[in-house]
Amino acid sequence: MKIEVHLYASLARYLPPGAAEKTCWMELSGGEGIAEIMKRLEIPEKSVRLIFVNGRHAPKNAALADGDRVGLFPPVGGG
Repeated sequence: MKIEVHLYASLARYLPPGAAEKTCWMELSGGEGIAEIMKRLEIPEKSVRLIFVNGRHAPKNAALADGDRVGLFPPVGGG
């Protein structure tokens, strides 16, 4: 299955070469999920604070389907 992956803010540095607009496409087998995406892109687990699948907040173990859009956000500070 093909998944669209968006990496925001400081996570964009983990995108593969040739990725555009903070986005890449990944091929996954049916049993893989967000944890596999993070592993393949070598994103440290503690670097991801928010996960969205198709615009909705999702846990790291969320099931994915062909064509899903995954957004990963780092922790942010401010005040």
